[in-house]
Amino acid sequence: MLDQFTPVASLIRLNYPMFKQIRILILLSILLFVALSAWLSQARSTDWNDTLWVAIYPINAEGDRATQHYIDTLKPRDFESIERFMLRETKRYGAPIAQPVHIELSQQVDIQPPALPNRANVFDVVIWSLRARLWASRASKDKDDLTPDVRLLIRYHQPREFRVLDESVGMKKGMFGIVNAFAGRTHTARNNVVIAHEFLHTIGATDKYDPGTNQPLNPIGLAEPNRRPVFPQRYAEIMGGRIALSPTEAVMPTSLNETVIGTGTALEIRLTRD
Repeated sequence: MLDQFTPVASLIRLNYPMFKQIRILILLSILLFVALSAWLSQARSTDWNDTLWVAIYPINAEGDRATQHYIDTLKPRDFESIERFMLRETKRYGAPIAQPVHIELSQQVDIQPPALPNRANVFDVVIWSLRARLWASRASKDKDDLTPDVRLLIRYHQPREFRVLDESVGMKKGMFGIVNAFAGRTHTARNNVVIAHEFLHTIGATDKYDPGTNQPLNPIGLAEPNRRPVFPQRYAEIMGGRIALSPTEAVMPTSLNETVIGTGTALEIRLTRD
């Protein structure tokens, strides 16, 4: 019986380079398709012709009972200020869309994200981003009737005096964000400032503050760079993160009513072409 398969095996061995090239071509085609799909999704997210669907996935970061109670009482209206902020700012830049962003409160996620390594180098960050993207995809799988455009996974923590939360991240590749927030009604407005900031990262906006001092960059990180005198500013540029009171002092906005999308950010997310 073995003899009848020998010519086929010999042919494969003789043409092994050709089979290897075909396999590489197939893999490259798959990668090209994935890259093209990602590019089209990203381009569509900032053409401002259709509503962007954003899904919020709550996470109990520490398994705390009080945090769980807060998560159980969350409603879609708790995130409506983000929708209003985006409508106000897109209208200010002349985008004709009636509802730029629609937020859905999805099911709770029980799997914690991979921890960002301390003192990470570029390689560590790349590996983490790949792991985080895979985690976000798996964590949110089968939790929605429709696949959202953007996935935001919110890790809620109990507020404690002088507590500083880990850094939140928003990823353009994969269009997802991991946000660290405080559980409690008194923190809703400020949580939404952070959520809106990370959401804008997922559609192409970049940070506009000094990572060493958290001070907004002048002029691109200021809400009113042409104000005279420049300081104190009255609002925060959303990607600048804070209201600059002086060249060395800034405060966190209390709500999205104290934030705007600056011209630099508007260019990045294609609200303006100028």
